[in-house]
Amino acid sequence: MKTARGFFKPLAIGAPAPLRDLPVRVERMIHFVPPHLDKVRAKVPEIAPTVDVILGNLEDAIPADAKDAARAGFIEMANATDFAGLGVGLWTRINCLNSPWHFDDVTQIVEGVGDRLDVMMVPKVEGPWDIHYMDQFLAVLEARHGLKKPIQLHAILETAEGVMNVEAIAGASPRMQGISLGPADLAASRQMKTTRVGGGHPFYKVIEDPRADGGPRVAAQQDIWHYTFAKMVDACAAHGIKPFYGPFGAIDDPEACEQQFRNAFLLGCAGAWSLHPSQIAIAKKVFSPDPAEIAFAKRILEAMPDGTGVAMLDGKMQDDATWKQAKVLVDCGRQIAARDPDLAAAYGL
Repeated sequence: MKTARGFFKPLAIGAPAPLRDLPVRVERMIHFVPPHLDKVRAKVPEIAPTVDVILGNLEDAIPADAKDAARAGFIEMANATDFAGLGVGLWTRINCLNSPWHFDDVTQIVEGVGDRLDVMMVPKVEGPWDIHYMDQFLAVLEARHGLKKPIQLHAILETAEGVMNVEAIAGASPRMQGISLGPADLAASRQMKTTRVGGGHPFYKVIEDPRADGGPRVAAQQDIWHYTFAKMVDACAAHGIKPFYGPFGAIDDPEACEQQFRNAFLLGCAGAWSLHPSQIAIAKKVFSPDPAEIAFAKRILEAMPDGTGVAMLDGKMQDDATWKQAKVLVDCGRQIAARDPDLAAAYGL
């Protein structure tokens, strides 16, 4: 175990100092782009201003014979647009640590993209040892190439072992930016009997007791990911990093996508992945608090400026606990208002 002071020491001579706090960024949607496709890559300058994060995907959904092209395409894409100037985060999802493409992904991207890169997403993280390895590897490369800021790490929770170790993963390094739920690979790891990518399942439900009149019994579909998801959110919150929903695979079902994103938002998530342009607007809508909620939260803060005492608003008692809830909403609203003029006006911030 590292000492408290040693936790924030650079891991290589000349590497930038680790961050003590996460940068203040709005990350409602992480929009995935397959950078090996010239046609898709050409649309990135048009899409970028509409999203909070652009991610160049190098892993799943990229064919084995296109891995090198995807890596080269991402480096080209990263240097062709001033994402920071647009207020857009630039991320990449590298190939997993035991893949033949992993080493070249990390070394070539750090060299070719440098300080333009905000976050490196690491798939199939199973324990803190995976983060420790990436932490040291990146520090050496940052020092070698003269980076001025540390590249953050984002883990994907997609194995049973990773779920078991999620608390240790969340606290493994000051590079940790957040964790996303990866339901497809996690389902395979657990031997779950589903081919769905996120969302509920019609066979996973609760049913009421038999009725005296023998009539039909009411049943309700349940979320097979709720336990894992809540455990991940708690681990992230405890370590001061951000939880994200991850992918919702049914592109043809926007209503279910919106509901799943809303569940994640209510549980404490900062955002979710958008795999298709149609999911960008859904994520923006869901992960931006409702103006009426912001207005009521502002009233709570105004009624209790120092966060102490008790106030009665519209027949509802407010105390220090609800003050903290209100502050979460207003702080979130302020961050979004700084990025979105329309919502700034709606929030009155």
